[in-house]
Amino acid sequence: MRFLADENFPLDAVEALRQNGHDVAWIRSDSPGIADPQVLERAQAEDRIVLTFDKDFGELAFRERLPATTGIILFRIKAPSSAVIAEKVARSIAFRDDWYGHFSVVEDDKIRMRELN
Repeated sequence: MRFLADENFPLDAVEALRQNGHDVAWIRSDSPGIADPQVLERAQAEDRIVLTFDKDFGELAFRERLPATTGIILFRIKAPSSAVIAEKVARSIAFRDDWYGHFSVVEDDKIRMRELN
């Protein structure tokens, strides 16, 4: 899958996904400091699913109605380290193959998904 990791996404998680064969671009290395609407715009242009810990992306997709049809995965998980976060992120992504086109919230004990139009 093709992902765009937000600036707040840990490097360990980016690397774990890459090691699992995913194409992951990372805002922190490619375009640090860009605004969230620009992140969504880039995700759309490059056909990538946004990976983030930032709840603002739900606001942008649903209230502001910014284009986000490629998908957004919001992680709301607790972990003591970036290595544990990486393991949880990789396991969650591998669990499903229908992330595209959804606003998904990944929590420690469940995954909620809502279709983006």
